Amino acid sequence: MLGRNEKLPQSKLTVVQYVTLAVFLVLSYGLWSLQIRKSDEYEVRAQQNRVRSVPILAPRGKILDRDGNVIVDNYPSFSALLLRDQLRDLNADSEKIAEGLHIPAEEIRQKVRKYQLAHKAAFEPIIIKDDITPDERAFIESHKDEYPELETLMVHRRLYPKDGFMAHLIGYVGEVSEDMLNSDKYDQYERGDIVGQSGIEFQYNDLLMGKNGSRRVLVDSKGKEVGRQSTEPAVVGKSLKLTIDLDIQIAAEQALEGRNGAVVAMDPRTGEILAMVSRPIFDPNDFAVRVSREEWNRLVTDPAHPLMNKAIQAQLAPGSTFKIIMSVAGLQEGIAQKLRVNCPGGGTFYGRYFKCWISDVHRSHGTVDISKGIYQSCDTFFYTLAERLGIEKIAKWAMMLGLGKKTGIDLPNEVSGVMPSEEWKIRNYHQKWYAGEVISVGIGQGAVAVTPIQLAHAIAAITTGGTLVRPHVVAPGQLPPDYKSASDDGTPAVTHLPIDPQNWITITDAMGGVVSPIGTAFAAHLQGVDFAGKTGSAQVVSNAFRKSKAGANSIFKDNGWFVGVTPRRNPEIVVALLIEQGEHGPIAAQLASKVIKAFVEKQRRVHNNPMLFSDKGDPGSVPMAAVWNTADPDRDHDRPGQLDAENAAADHLQGGTMRIKMGTAGKMASRQSSRALAAILPGGQ
Repeated sequence: MLGRNEKLPQSKLTVVQYVTLAVFLVLSYGLWSLQIRKSDEYEVRAQQNRVRSVPILAPRGKILDRDGNVIVDNYPSFSALLLRDQLRDLNADSEKIAEGLHIPAEEIRQKVRKYQLAHKAAFEPIIIKDDITPDERAFIESHKDEYPELETLMVHRRLYPKDGFMAHLIGYVGEVSEDMLNSDKYDQYERGDIVGQSGIEFQYNDLLMGKNGSRRVLVDSKGKEVGRQSTEPAVVGKSLKLTIDLDIQIAAEQALEGRNGAVVAMDPRTGEILAMVSRPIFDPNDFAVRVSREEWNRLVTDPAHPLMNKAIQAQLAPGSTFKIIMSVAGLQEGIAQKLRVNCPGGGTFYGRYFKCWISDVHRSHGTVDISKGIYQSCDTFFYTLAERLGIEKIAKWAMMLGLGKKTGIDLPNEVSGVMPSEEWKIRNYHQKWYAGEVISVGIGQGAVAVTPIQLAHAIAAITTGGTLVRPHVVAPGQLPPDYKSASDDGTPAVTHLPIDPQNWITITDAMGGVVSPIGTAFAAHLQGVDFAGKTGSAQVVSNAFRKSKAGANSIFKDNGWFVGVTPRRNPEIVVALLIEQGEHGPIAAQLASKVIKAFVEKQRRVHNNPMLFSDKGDPGSVPMAAVWNTADPDRDHDRPGQLDAENAAADHLQGGTMRIKMGTAGKMASRQSSRALAAILPGGQ
């Protein structure tokens, strides 16, 4: 040690001085950095410590029917959330918070870890429980000082119709999934956002979703709110008006009650969907908060597929309803007009005997032409027609009528069905098409598979004389122009097919016979209504397989189909109805007739005209068919002398009913039916 009189060496003193100076410089730089260089940054941080941003979630737009009645609304609910901008250990408080909110503590910790791993901003809150009870909300309010990170948030949740009404058409909402977040379509959404998952909710999610706002509030050192700074209000989502007619929808729901299958009702003139039902149902209200794992597993493992919208996703053999498409092909190709077939109960084709359904009741159809073939649904006639047409001509007309491809309806996950052809079999099975395979196709069996919407679409085109209109459930006029162009899948809005007027009359009159005393669905007849249609029963397995599984016959029953229109020509409604394991088309026809009846009664009531869609003419008048040409309004009238193919194609052949009123002096006064292309016999209005 140094004595008192001993001095510190100059070198050591110099070192101490330099160290002291260095420390002073470092402290001075730190002070300068805090107060001057980073003053703005720390001012912002200090502001964040006393200003909290609380999100204001935007309500989704309402969903309305065609008359403006509310179908889907919102209701206020509260969620519990954790504010991560509080400088607290969230995991340390998890046990007490979980106890107060009646949830497992591990669930809270998992959600915290999930957000931390995702490197989310500290100001982004974590929702730990949805739809909390009044008691749980009171717990949060009473523990503000103890748990400043715990907050409540008002959320507008979806309120759907009860008992699964319109469930498949409307769809449901749920939290955006990780797969969605990884998609470019959802790059504007954040974890925890509620988005449409199916149906209208999914298809029009961007319109239905509003824009969230926020509320900036002042808090003290304990996180307690002491004032408000500013508010950016949320923007409510756009409401959507559907084309659905609630009266028709109710009738369709009731018609299918207790059965599995689907119903589609459409206006063939516009493509507007008036009703859509799928069974079995699910309750979208279960998804409005958060569906339980048990309920989800039950839904996805149910063999009846309650989450499937069978109106646009069930691909099944159409059975005898396909005979209408066969009739178009046969008549348009010039084969069916003079075809006469003797039906003793079946026939032999390509060395194999094929039964007609009539043989099951030990009867025969005798001599059958195209009309009788339709209204008595003679299999033997259509076996013969299929043999003469061949698969390529059948496929050509079926594809022109929209089978084998999507209709373009504005609903997600529509399937395209199957229309076999030589090219189809090579592409899918790398095998050639054998001529004998066409026989089953002729009665809507074999590889043919359609959806109810496709069947309604095709029959609508046939009964309107060849106008194929793309179906839709939301009126396009209310959609923003940029949204319409972005959602357009390329399906034409309207397509015109070259169906000869006489062929159109032959087919639609025969369809009228289906619900008459000589047809297969007389039980579905509606008194005083010009109603037409076609029944169908489609096997789900071969007869041989069914016999081998005698104990399981009930699960292999035929599917029942019916497609009907009113009036028979240029209809205002087409209804396609499928009953899974419904066995017989006539049963489906009786159910579909209830939907048609509801439509007719409503239209008669609205228009105060009890004769609308009547199958009876005015007293003292005689209905007569008429066919005439009308020039296309877009035709080039600057070349009146030219009658070339271009101008001839521009003319439209139209038809309708002329009522010949018998005068008192024996003279006749004619007037055109008020409904162009109306029925010929029975007459139009």
